[in-house]
Amino acid sequence: MSSTVSKVSGDKTNTGNNGAARTYDNYIDGKWQKAEGGKTFPSLNPANNNEIIGHFAASIEADVDKAVKAAAKAFPAWKRTPAPHRGEILLKAAHLLKERKEELATLMVKEMGKVLKEARGDVQEAIDMAEYMAGEGRRLLGHTVPSELRDKFAMAVRAPIGVVGLITPWNFPMAIPSWKLFPALIAGNTVVLKPASDTPLCALKLVEIVIEAGIPPGVVNFITGPGGKMGMALVDHPLVKAISITGSTEVGKKVAGRCGELMKRISCELGGKNAICVMEDGDVELAAEGAVWGAFGTAGQRCTAASRIIIHKKRYEEFKKVFLAKVKALRLGSGLDPNVAVGPVINKSQLKSINDYVEIGKKEGATLLYGGNIVAGELESGCFHEPTIFADVKANMRIAQEEIFGPVTALIPVNDYAEAIEVANGTPYGLSLSMYTQDVNQAFRAMDDLESGIVYINAPTIGAEIQLPFGGVKQTGNGHREAGITAIDQFTEWKSIYVDYSGRLQKAQIDLPSK
Repeated sequence: MSSTVSKVSGDKTNTGNNGAARTYDNYIDGKWQKAEGGKTFPSLNPANNNEIIGHFAASIEADVDKAVKAAAKAFPAWKRTPAPHRGEILLKAAHLLKERKEELATLMVKEMGKVLKEARGDVQEAIDMAEYMAGEGRRLLGHTVPSELRDKFAMAVRAPIGVVGLITPWNFPMAIPSWKLFPALIAGNTVVLKPASDTPLCALKLVEIVIEAGIPPGVVNFITGPGGKMGMALVDHPLVKAISITGSTEVGKKVAGRCGELMKRISCELGGKNAICVMEDGDVELAAEGAVWGAFGTAGQRCTAASRIIIHKKRYEEFKKVFLAKVKALRLGSGLDPNVAVGPVINKSQLKSINDYVEIGKKEGATLLYGGNIVAGELESGCFHEPTIFADVKANMRIAQEEIFGPVTALIPVNDYAEAIEVANGTPYGLSLSMYTQDVNQAFRAMDDLESGIVYINAPTIGAEIQLPFGGVKQTGNGHREAGITAIDQFTEWKSIYVDYSGRLQKAQIDLPSK
């Protein structure tokens, strides 16, 4: 891989005048506050672990309690704030995000590692969601229906839930917090946001923008610290009425189980094992281009990443050749280098986990077609793994069944459409599936046959837009969806209202008008 590796940038713009990284606090009840225990933890640049992005509050349960109580105190006034005014604040946040897009994207490259053009896209998703949800401030649609009785009015309206705990991951450190934060706010909820400990500064900058846009004290609270303890402290707090989490299926099951015990609203967006299906009549060049983007964009660290490529046996060798040539052309390095296509993975632990799966694939008998190594040499201070392709993979192998969350993909040959559908659907997950075909009839059958929350035709498994629901089936989630109008469903309760202006007692289902 030496010919495809570029040097890591030595840029250190996120340090103070004396060269030391800044320390950042929690934001609770309108004030920046240190953690109760006084401890901090570092956020490291995954492209160069010698660079500390910042030090962040290592919160304890007492900090969670303060943040939740602040949100509960702010809830009545925020609930009564007219939704169009709430929308004005979100729209101002969108304008501020636009103004600072390049600054925020550059920060994201340093803290999360994705390449600059992808980081710009991450910030753009936050802009899009802010604008979209600002518009919901003049909708928040309920509905009216006719009553079965005379002189009686019937309608259903949305009501905010209360205090909502938002637990977000590191792979989209502005987009995913925005998917949760803006719908929760426009619906009239107050929130406590707990971002991933690998990317706290990106989430903090989003919160700073919301503050500048005019959010009242206590409506948005921000705490950092260990995910297991802080996340479960949020879940267990009696004043928290709902939880929205994006993370692994293992963590999601634990959180959802506890919320079930407590009878709390819970929205889970969890793992995926997504597949691109390339049919006999598919455009191989287009499919290979899409597969490179789907498998290795964000270094494979997307819940929608194309970690399986299912190919009709008549096009298998052709696809393999075209795909391999494109992957060999990818360059690794700092995402600030415009020639780099694949940045680092998030941390050393994830790097080891990815490489462990490579060893599993070898032991299972898959053919290691390309890559497979942790990158050493000039990039060894970072967390770089070679883009990796396994060929001749069987559908029941672990590398074809389990989420790897890194730059590893598996090529799986199949005999026909029916087998492609069977293999695509044959995992515990159901987030995003894709098919390349020129046959319109086959394409429409695939839309129906593919068991996933998202389906693409002649496009890879990544590229969701915020105006449509995002989420999956089976162990990918618990039935809720983020983005689009369905995001409002996550953060509101339905309230049915009946107004009887007859001036007398009317008994529904009994005192029906005579014909």
